[in-house]
Amino acid sequence: MCKTELFASVRDLARLPFFELREGRLALRDRDLGPIIDVHSHLALAYVRPMQVDLDAAPRPTEHYMPLERRLDLDRYGNQNMSPEDLANLKRDLTLRSMTARGMRATHTVPNLTREMGEMGVAASLLLPIDFPVLSWNADAYLDVAARTTALPSLGSVHPYARDVAGKLRRQKARGARGIKFHPAVQLVAPDHPRALRLFHLCGEIGLPVLSHCGPVGIELEGARRRSQVWHFERAIIENPRTTFVLGHAGALQMEEALALAKRHTNVHLEISCQGLSNVKRILDEGPGDRVMLGSDWPFHHQAIPIAKALLATDGNPALRRKLLWENASRLFHIPVDEGRRVPVGSGNGAAQAG
Repeated sequence: MCKTELFASVRDLARLPFFELREGRLALRDRDLGPIIDVHSHLALAYVRPMQVDLDAAPRPTEHYMPLERRLDLDRYGNQNMSPEDLANLKRDLTLRSMTARGMRATHTVPNLTREMGEMGVAASLLLPIDFPVLSWNADAYLDVAARTTALPSLGSVHPYARDVAGKLRRQKARGARGIKFHPAVQLVAPDHPRALRLFHLCGEIGLPVLSHCGPVGIELEGARRRSQVWHFERAIIENPRTTFVLGHAGALQMEEALALAKRHTNVHLEISCQGLSNVKRILDEGPGDRVMLGSDWPFHHQAIPIAKALLATDGNPALRRKLLWENASRLFHIPVDEGRRVPVGSGNGAAQAG
């Protein structure tokens, strides 16, 4: 077993016993470690204009927002491994280029995601769209993808200020949405705002879990950081006991506060993307094992990074590993997985064919 959390690059994770290099690309060595469900992934996001990126194309290999050659410390919060240049490129790609098909976003597509899934033994990646009240149609684009492959189920997204919130929620559920993505930092609505509380209440009535970005990450603007504070979530959780909340990034830089919420409230789940290895171990040691799940935040990060942390943190505990890697996610988001074949039930394409 590797004795350090420091790696020269993402590909250097091949020093761990779980991975190997195949023609220069990192791959999971032992397929019996899976199946794996990644509950936090994105394709290209588009705003102001309809999706300009061809989500079915692969013009070149994936350009992750944290480049594969970047030095990697598994014990740091994810974006703390990124350089100032990486962060500038990320912000430019997600803002100025969101109306175009140019930039890194052109590689954040179905073929590139499913290729990585195939290499990593990921049976299903849950897509998380993020929409504004107007001039964005990401949920439509993602649900179209989900209708074509069971390897990429999708949440919906309805902004709390959108017109006909209840109608949009019902229509997205009818199209196959497994829940709703809420992002206080991007959508600029705190989770304890009255409109957000109404959205969460409707999600509970309709039977849609809410997966929310949760906690400050240190690189957002002040208004976004203020709305993402973990303490904003407790009122929503208490007032909506029928609604299941998944706290994305397990509270980010406020992990302890998010862990405390999960301990206090049975309708709270934790998703561990971007958390450092020590924090992942603590969440698994102290938190509710039936309510913790794996996410990568692809294409921000390669899927191998959270998988490495999950496998290291669950060494010697196969029951907990199964819960973290796929059982909890499969149950909550109704993603049926054939454990023997390591692919989603009914899949005729996607991860089952990738690699």
